[in-house]
Amino acid sequence: MSGHSKWSTIKRKKGALDAKRGKIFSKLARELTIAAKLGGGDPDLNPRLRLVLLKAKAANMPADNIKRAIEKGGGAGEGGDYQDLQYEVYGPAGVGILVEATSDNRNRTAGEVRFILTKNGGNLGTAGSVARLFERKGQIMIPREAADEDELMELALEAGAEDFRAEEDGFEIITDPAQFEDVQKAIDAKEIRFDAAAVTFLPTLPAPVTDPKEVDAVNRLIEAIEEQDDVNEVYSNMEDHSEG
Repeated sequence: MSGHSKWSTIKRKKGALDAKRGKIFSKLARELTIAAKLGGGDPDLNPRLRLVLLKAKAANMPADNIKRAIEKGGGAGEGGDYQDLQYEVYGPAGVGILVEATSDNRNRTAGEVRFILTKNGGNLGTAGSVARLFERKGQIMIPREAADEDELMELALEAGAEDFRAEEDGFEIITDPAQFEDVQKAIDAKEIRFDAAAVTFLPTLPAPVTDPKEVDAVNRLIEAIEEQDDVNEVYSNMEDHSEG
């Protein structure tokens, strides 16, 4: 069921992209601009920018949009007022949710996140209460039709991947964060299409949810948090078992 949960999350995000493409591109443009302000506009010298570029590629963001967003950042060191923030949230059915945001006004962002939680059945947890349910890993998700299983597994493991998982919908490659770029570059060199590629938080203690209404409630909360302008990523440990 965990495999189903991962791929259903990707499908949900792709559906959101189709429905709200302008909003998604605007948020990615903001992330690109901030990354360029904080670390310069050359991705070879800016790991943060490289990771955001992967997200933009997975979303099929137009190259002109990407270029404009990076140029807007300028790499002039004007990003000192931005802070990276993390919120630890408990959602419906006790699901753990980690929220990553970048803001130039942490009080405004915190107030807006709290308002979203109040409206959608979420609560802020104490420091470490939700983060302990996750671990930092590199993750690359590749649709089954994009690569031969044996060849992809050999390529990934030789490049330094920790784990390779073949599932019904596709292939999941897990790496140590330090090895993520080596593995991603090896896959990119073969021009293999991916659905997601990021250094992410993966749950170590999943929360199975069997009630379809609770699954819907968790998804509504996550989508509402994702809509907040300063939020970059939302991670959940929910496993959707509502389909049996």
